[in-house]
Amino acid sequence: MKIFFTASECYPFAVSGGLGDVIGALPKSIARSEREKNDVRVVIPLYKKTAEQFKSQMTFLFNFELSLSWRKVYCGVFELKRDGVIYYFIDNEYYFKRDTFYGDFDDGERFSFFSKACLEILPRLDFYPDIIHSHDWHTALVTILFKRYYQWKSEFSKTKAIFTIHNIQYQGIYDKAILGDVFGLGEGDAGTVCFNGCINLMKGAIVSADKVNTVSPTYARELTYPYYAHGLSAIIREYQYKFCGILNGIDNDRVNPETNPNLYQNFNYRSPAKMAYNKRKLQEEMGFAVDDKIPIVAIISRLVSHKGLDLVKGVFNQLMELPLQMVILGTGDREYEDFFRFAASGRKGKLEVRIAFDGALADRIYGGADIILMPSKSEPCGLVQMIALRYGTIPVVRETGGLKDTITDVKYGGNGFTFPNYNAHELLFTTGRAVDMFINDKDAWKELKKRAMKCDFGWDKAAENYIDFYRDALGLKI
Repeated sequence: MKIFFTASECYPFAVSGGLGDVIGALPKSIARSEREKNDVRVVIPLYKKTAEQFKSQMTFLFNFELSLSWRKVYCGVFELKRDGVIYYFIDNEYYFKRDTFYGDFDDGERFSFFSKACLEILPRLDFYPDIIHSHDWHTALVTILFKRYYQWKSEFSKTKAIFTIHNIQYQGIYDKAILGDVFGLGEGDAGTVCFNGCINLMKGAIVSADKVNTVSPTYARELTYPYYAHGLSAIIREYQYKFCGILNGIDNDRVNPETNPNLYQNFNYRSPAKMAYNKRKLQEEMGFAVDDKIPIVAIISRLVSHKGLDLVKGVFNQLMELPLQMVILGTGDREYEDFFRFAASGRKGKLEVRIAFDGALADRIYGGADIILMPSKSEPCGLVQMIALRYGTIPVVRETGGLKDTITDVKYGGNGFTFPNYNAHELLFTTGRAVDMFINDKDAWKELKKRAMKCDFGWDKAAENYIDFYRDALGLKI
């Protein structure tokens, strides 16, 4: 198959979150599949940071004048080949030579340009894919424009459009007044892209796509309920016949305690002494007493409400009364940053809070902590719990989205501790269960760590599921 990924970010070229990790791992996993030979290509914007770090490795292919509604704008195309995948970068310094990827007043126009460019470069590359796979609202317009204007061309007659929802909270909502001027659509397209009186690009992609998926089976079911769907539950129920959930994976080459250079010492499940060394060094770095009898409980998260931090706040004093040491790493809403900073100010030696985005420190915490908390209100897939398992750090999670699909409670022979309801005292009780097992049942904890580290949530299995998904869209035998 010929597969064309369109996305706003991709590791290692541009990453701000889980989307970048997925687009960094899934295409190369599909490309190396032993099941069949696939021609896999990815296109992302050429951001300022991307150009600064990688442009010397790229090859300039061509440029052209792209018609975007009433204006004509420069579009350059660069190429880089890596890991069996061809990557394309769309160049326009007015739109993308900025210090941040998102959050500007003209994001709608920027990603409208990018989406149109994704389709316009295909005939210039003489590449007509079987699958055009677009991700989240930033490239939802690729799906919409393809089904509206491009699928009728003979070269695209067999091409199917796939759309993946990574986070339904961000939908690409804009005023109807810019339907033509910014997005290049006509009044006849309003029924497809408009919702609740506004343009909603994600809704338009759901309506337009041949197949739609999200990033875990449980999240796919949850999105049929208003509580999770941020207003789109009725649309998802209407188009549920083309909707499914495919669990994300993690890159086992990157997330590897045996080779990760950021750890104090590399280890595997057969080297408990090296694991203990990482814990001692983390305790020293965090200013904790060095004590292997007390568990280190970690939170590595964006500090925002849907990550369940209001539950943590609700029982924080009780959590601090448990025999544990806690480290919190992340950035986010000022409400939570200020709360945890203040909480740490009077608990030196018990609680350490780092308001930062620090990948190397995150790795040291994964490698040295005993328990990690993920009490999310919603979690489309979640990567933190999968990463934690690789390092033998035991997750305490709420049963939602991908957390429910990846973590089973230890009382059922599983790999962590879970609680079903979005309730602060259930979080407290479940964390207490984990702390109690760590302190009072060392043999059970040792077996739990071993089970956790043997879990395999690598991308190879997920890639095979996506290949089946594509073949089903194309009407091919699975």
